[in-house]
Amino acid sequence: MHLQTLELVKCFCKGIASLPDSTKHRSLTQEAMLSAARNGIPEIVHEIVESFPSILRTKDTVDGRRVFETAVLERQENAFNLVYQMGKYSREFVLQQYDDKANHILHLAGKLAPPTKLSQISGAALQMQVELQWFEAVKKLMSPRYIDWTNNDRKTPAMIFTEEHKKLVAEGEKWMKETANSCTIPAALIVTVVFAAAITVPGGINGTNGVPIFHKEVVFNFFAVSDAISLFTSTTSLLVFLSILTSRYAERDFLFALPNRLIIGLFTLFLSITAMLIAFSCAIYLLFGNRAWILYPVAALACVPIISFASLQYPLLRDLMKSTYGPGIFGK
Repeated sequence: MHLQTLELVKCFCKGIASLPDSTKHRSLTQEAMLSAARNGIPEIVHEIVESFPSILRTKDTVDGRRVFETAVLERQENAFNLVYQMGKYSREFVLQQYDDKANHILHLAGKLAPPTKLSQISGAALQMQVELQWFEAVKKLMSPRYIDWTNNDRKTPAMIFTEEHKKLVAEGEKWMKETANSCTIPAALIVTVVFAAAITVPGGINGTNGVPIFHKEVVFNFFAVSDAISLFTSTTSLLVFLSILTSRYAERDFLFALPNRLIIGLFTLFLSITAMLIAFSCAIYLLFGNRAWILYPVAALACVPIISFASLQYPLLRDLMKSTYGPGIFGK
């Protein structure tokens, strides 16, 4: 159906191009192209622009915006990515156009995304990160002299971005602090537990020389290493979450710094939980190694919190890593 639709679009373009009256080309294709840009359908935009290149100069009769300006305002990255396929001079022509209020495309990138697009992103901090990525992507394409261009209201794109995203920054700060605060408590508890376990080793110590009784057991080495890993990773996680709580929460911090800290904090917290449960299982084995009816249920139950934490936090961690370290949504 997709391929048939594309063939139908090509047939329409050929039919319109064969009309003797050239003024009908724009009237018949303009609304279809702008509608495709609003809904993020790059194939239709590409075919119409390829058939009628002059249509890039046309404005919408309602709001006076062109195709790529509409794509930026509606946050349709699939349609906006077509700008990367254009030549240098054509791209500069498209990006340097401005509307009746002297707003060019970077001013529009500074406006808040539609609620329907924001609702597709989980968490206010991630929403703010994507908004910054949009602004920075358009900014990289702009000529330096247009970056601080003022509109009729004497506002630069950066000023519009700050005004439009003031509420989202506050919501992102609240979301980050609540997330970090909820993760700080288990990290602190793990630090306390594994530190106490390192002092009171399973089986106790020899009263004469102070050496642990099970120090020659291989499982005891696993216990010691796991306990140390859990202590170090939980301490790291605790410090990272504390740095999130005490951050300044500037706009640009949401682009990389804050999401990167949250990724490190969640990942180290998962490692600390896993290592703590391994250390606990090793301690149980040292104390009840000859009782299989105790070991098997303990080993099975030890996997429950690990799987639970991984399954519950994986969607958030996946979205954070994809948005922070991924290839991005621009220039595909």
